[in-house]
Amino acid sequence: QVQLVESGGGLVQAGGSLRVSCAASGPTFSAYVMGWFRQPPGKEREIVATISRRGDNTYYADSVKGRFTISRDNAKNTAYLQMSSLKPEDTAVYYCAADLSPYSLVKVTTLQRDYDYWGQGTQVTVSS
Repeated sequence: QVQLVESGGGLVQAGGSLRVSCAASGPTFSAYVMGWFRQPPGKEREIVATISRRGDNTYYADSVKGRFTISRDNAKNTAYLQMSSLKPEDTAVYYCAADLSPYSLVKVTTLQRDYDYWGQGTQVTVSS
């Protein structure tokens, strides 16, 4: 059983920055592909970014490319999403997720159905 706990959400003005964190339980965090997803109000959940087990391969949705950075610290069992140049359309509940499939160290996964565990979500609100 893996537990994921997000933190760091909040209210920020457009153009500002925010970092959300995802703390994972269990001794094998380095074995998980980690992903960040978001669900804007009234819309379906969508992918934001993913990071490989080793942390040296990443994927970003076009809408956040160049503004968001996903990272992980395997020694701290924590994944991060640094968000900059935030826009009102970035307002959403942000979820982290873990994919436990035995992938290679550099593989990233982008499909929600491939993720095995999800956090409870953290609200990010960007005011205009």
